[in-house]
Amino acid sequence: MAHIDPPRKHHLHDESRFHASPSGWLGRFQVYITEFVYGGIDGAVTTFAVVAGAAGAGLETTTTLILGFANLIADGFSMAVGAYLSSKTDEETYDRALAQEYWEVDHLPDVEREEIREIYAAKGFEGALLEQVVEVICSDKDRWVDEMMKSELELFPEEKKPLTTAWMTFLSFNVVGFVPLAVYVLHYMPWMADFSNQELFTWSALLTGLAFVGIGVLKARVNSRPMWRSVAETLLLGALAAVLAYAAGDLLEKWLS
Repeated sequence: MAHIDPPRKHHLHDESRFHASPSGWLGRFQVYITEFVYGGIDGAVTTFAVVAGAAGAGLETTTTLILGFANLIADGFSMAVGAYLSSKTDEETYDRALAQEYWEVDHLPDVEREEIREIYAAKGFEGALLEQVVEVICSDKDRWVDEMMKSELELFPEEKKPLTTAWMTFLSFNVVGFVPLAVYVLHYMPWMADFSNQELFTWSALLTGLAFVGIGVLKARVNSRPMWRSVAETLLLGALAAVLAYAAGDLLEKWLS
């Protein structure tokens, strides 16, 4: 009789390879990656737009730095406040709905049980199996409420802390947003004192482009998107803002002078 080897275990169904979070520092940081990426993009775009507008208007280094740092602090704080309020609102909405569901399970159990039955009937469960599922879910209040939150209200607990969200937004806005200003700060050093405004702007554009590439790569790695597309989108956004700001500064300088 021919010997049939047992089927070897393949990794076709090893879903952990596809769904596992990045390890190390990136894994711990991933929950706030949206705030870091978009805070950084916004910081670089708006600050570079200020620099481009100043360059188009022919403003001096000191004026460019004043406008740039004012933008960093004011816009960074504004974004952080917006991120905090948004995260806090989501958190409060979830907590309020959670308390309401616990009240309904305590005071309207028949109604809530029927809702569980309807939810799972819509998923294809029926007969004795449906009743068994309903009984298992409703036998534990926490499980019951959790199922109502997810299946009925489509609400999930907020993983992000509002203050951390705000701080991450402010930090990334200012760190990445400082890049367009770096060469203007260095202009006060002896080895860069002879750089013209056009040379400073060119170096600022190059460094900002590198910052956009870095942010685009980070976004692509965490979101599992094609790297070239993520980088291209980020660079295009920054370039468009710079062109508009430079043109506006140049036109205003000509009209007002």
